[in-house]
Amino acid sequence: MNSHNTGTCGSSVYAYIGLGSNMGDRERFLREAVRLLQDTPGVQVTGESGLYETDPVGYVDQALFLNQVVEISTTLEPQPLFERMLDIELQLHRKRDIRWGPRTIDLDLLLFGDRSQDCPDLILPHPRMMERAFVLVPLVEVMSLRDPVRAEQWTRRLDRMEGKEGVRLWKKMH
Repeated sequence: MNSHNTGTCGSSVYAYIGLGSNMGDRERFLREAVRLLQDTPGVQVTGESGLYETDPVGYVDQALFLNQVVEISTTLEPQPLFERMLDIELQLHRKRDIRWGPRTIDLDLLLFGDRSQDCPDLILPHPRMMERAFVLVPLVEVMSLRDPVRAEQWTRRLDRMEGKEGVRLWKKMH
């Protein structure tokens, strides 16, 4: 496991990354993506939600997903972290044929500290996370360990959301 990079000028920020897979060995793709994140200089995985089996959203004629959220501590800025996430998707054979279609792995940068940004390729917080129970359920789970007050705010949003019945705990990670 990596430890924090010492001797760097940047301070660590906690960020949350959503992961999803619905092709092949879904759990193996999630595990491998988490391992590749952990092996990234300047990134330390500090928490993982359980794995949730979820109904597809958008393009619904496809297999069920496994979804998870990981918490990381990072000295990277959002853009280099996002680019590393895209590299991990490519390493794990992600193909972008159908919008919201089947995929070996999907990595979404959900939150990066308290940072907000609106760039063409990266919007923070993630623009659709508030509509997705498959993101908020595991996010609240992993966030509650480090930041219970903030997790409670997300829980209130989740309580008002429809579609939670499509998100089922598949495997606990702790």
